[in-house]
Amino acid sequence: MTESRTGAELFVDALDEYGVEYVFGNPGTTELPVVNAIADSELEYILGLHEDVAVGAAAGYASVRRQFADEDEGVPAGVVNLHVAPGMAHGLGNLYGAYMAGAPLVVTAGNHERHFRHEEPILSGDLVKMTEQFTKWSDEVLSVDTLPSMLRQAFRVACTPPTGPVFLALPLDVMTAETDAAPEPLGTIPNPGRGDPAAIEQAADALAEADNPVLVVGDHVGRHQAWSGVDPVEAAVDLAEAAGARVHGEILGYEVNFPTDHEQWVSHVPPDEQLAQTLFHTDTLVFAGCSTNTTLWAHDNPLVPEDATIVDLTDQPWQGAKNHPATVVTGDMGHVMAELAAAVRDRVDDETREERLVQVDAMKQLASQQMNAMGEDETAEDAISKADLVDAMKSVDPDAFVMDEGVTSRYALLTRWDFQRGQIMGNKGGGLGYGLPAAVGAALAERDSDDPRTVYGFVGDGSYLYYPNSLYTAARYDLDLTVVVPDNRNYRILKDNTVSMFGGEESDYEFVGMDFDPPVDIPKNAESHGASGYLVESVSELDDTLAEAAAESGPSVVDVLIED
Repeated sequence: MTESRTGAELFVDALDEYGVEYVFGNPGTTELPVVNAIADSELEYILGLHEDVAVGAAAGYASVRRQFADEDEGVPAGVVNLHVAPGMAHGLGNLYGAYMAGAPLVVTAGNHERHFRHEEPILSGDLVKMTEQFTKWSDEVLSVDTLPSMLRQAFRVACTPPTGPVFLALPLDVMTAETDAAPEPLGTIPNPGRGDPAAIEQAADALAEADNPVLVVGDHVGRHQAWSGVDPVEAAVDLAEAAGARVHGEILGYEVNFPTDHEQWVSHVPPDEQLAQTLFHTDTLVFAGCSTNTTLWAHDNPLVPEDATIVDLTDQPWQGAKNHPATVVTGDMGHVMAELAAAVRDRVDDETREERLVQVDAMKQLASQQMNAMGEDETAEDAISKADLVDAMKSVDPDAFVMDEGVTSRYALLTRWDFQRGQIMGNKGGGLGYGLPAAVGAALAERDSDDPRTVYGFVGDGSYLYYPNSLYTAARYDLDLTVVVPDNRNYRILKDNTVSMFGGEESDYEFVGMDFDPPVDIPKNAESHGASGYLVESVSELDDTLAEAAAESGPSVVDVLIED
């Protein structure tokens, strides 16, 4: 006879079959059937004290775990369970962050019984409508008999490139209903396939005819699984070398999509109109896996020359030719770039490549001066610069994993540390409050890996203050995490943007709501949540304090007062 079980028990059994080990969440009454079923299973519930902390931690966990997954393991998805409309609303900030970061995430929330909703009970809301703009798929399970197929589809959609979050609402009566149904096999997760051969030939012709080709790599390169057949980062190197192209990282790129110590790597492209126009000023551009390649507010003139030849390589059809006319090749980033590299190598001779590399060197010299200046500050004696802080972190452990939400300290990180693939991730969406919870999730994924790395949460003080209670989760589950706070005691990004937007000097403005005066005592705040807290006020203390914090068991927070 087929075993009968409740919807909640079926939900938990499906997670177990799909290789899920953790459910992140903050429980409520409508989630009690699921919580009770988890208690009777091998799954571990990871408590966040706020729903957005739970979502961010699940996203950070899923993003890092994806690196360790192979075809024989469970799906590299994070699972989070939230509480009806207010709980889901609380989680929307980091659902947006997970969506922009491409985190493979299955988000669920309890909901009121279907026959009760006409009375409009408290905590009601349209959960599907609330979440659909930040997910690949959003739906509600209206029958316990459809739960197995909808769960299978949710995991497949979340984990199929381009990866991202999905949402399922789980009504209380569906979760308590009995069923004879069983979890459905997940099946093989496909990659996006090879590109159209005719489009690849057209793209190869464009690169062969170029005077000064430029390759711009985005985060959809670094996210692709190497086990899909071709390592996409290696394929990007092959393409750049075949074409003799200079290489940049897309605006707001947060993953390692190309080795930054390669001789053809020039720079990341900052979200600055004039600098972006300078770096994009050429006759032929290839955008590979880009999704955030524009400025923070409207630019007055096109970023890309209107007469340039554009090639878009993408795993997401929506991104192809989105902001400019282009030859579009859609498919798996590794396969597409490898095949394009082979076609280009047949068309471009060694002499042409060498001539192009001379132009690469010239631009590299120009760009390095500008980019390095963005990561360096002049400071008073024994004061701490952003560059000092990054150098100290790197010195303590050059192989550490970094979850970045340093905001205005970000370019010191990018220009002073040659990260390897999978060594850095961050808040691609830009909304503050993602980085610290995501660092907690990353620390959990690293703890379970075969060779755990030091985990740095590189989180500005403004970002830290969104969700300092994330540290409770790290302490509760004894996670080794070193949170480094570049602390300028203000929203520096808003002051910089004010001057950029309106002109003049900083002294011309009275900045409203941008200074933390009085400041929050971050070390004491960290200690109140179960972490160790350190304050560093001079560069002479920096190295030793960071080393001590990184060597600790459990979470620690190093509050570093930097020269602004």
